[in-house]
Amino acid sequence: MGLRITQVDAFTDVPFAGNPAAVCLLPAPRDEGWMQRVAREMNLSETAFLETRNDGFALRWFTPTTEVALCGHATLASAHVLWEEGHLAPAQQARFHTKSGLLTGDRAGEWIELDFPAKREESAPMPSGLAEALGATPKYVGRNQFDYLVEVDAEETVRSLAPNHAALAALPVRGVIVTSRAASAAYDFVSRFFAPGSGVAEDPVTGSAHCALGPFWQARLGKTELVGYQASARGGVVRVRVAGDRVKLGGKAVTVLRGELL
Repeated sequence: MGLRITQVDAFTDVPFAGNPAAVCLLPAPRDEGWMQRVAREMNLSETAFLETRNDGFALRWFTPTTEVALCGHATLASAHVLWEEGHLAPAQQARFHTKSGLLTGDRAGEWIELDFPAKREESAPMPSGLAEALGATPKYVGRNQFDYLVEVDAEETVRSLAPNHAALAALPVRGVIVTSRAASAAYDFVSRFFAPGSGVAEDPVTGSAHCALGPFWQARLGKTELVGYQASARGGVVRVRVAGDRVKLGGKAVTVLRGELL
């Protein structure tokens, strides 16, 4: 008997948009090398592996090349699968034990709200070659434990970026978040996320990046509840609510594929 693996598009309710993640619920522990090989085979930005615990699930995330310490969209996808496949009752909270501590998910109508740690950035010197790699002049550069956060002048600048991924991969961080205020009233800010050094040239919709984007735009816009649009080719919407040292990430998800690992 093989293992079920489910592919979910996260931060969207439309198939083939948002950010795809594979979710695999393991009946018994598997070694890290096996999980990495499965993630490479799936060739998605993240593959999530869950193991049942008495008070929830152990959760690990892998890109095609490496394990990561925090991932929003694959956590959203995991919660979606647990409810959709009956592993959790509809009103039951999803609880995940991860390398970033306890993360939770709750259903809120058609939305899922994740409770994640805030990852505030601090102003940082612009690393050599960053502006050239992005092809844009930053208004602001900050950095947290994972990524550089770069503010640019306008939404059109964010949307038109065609970065040099080889140059970005040389930076000693997980990835680079690029953001600006939104041009339309539907959103507060827009962003894109590039992580070629982690095996993902451009991530379609990045929950963990919004753990930095939420506090960043809260400070600038004076709002604790915001709506972000990640302007990748697939695109996706993230509701962000800043609550002290936590960030609540809201999104929708849709299952697009179920398969069996033989």
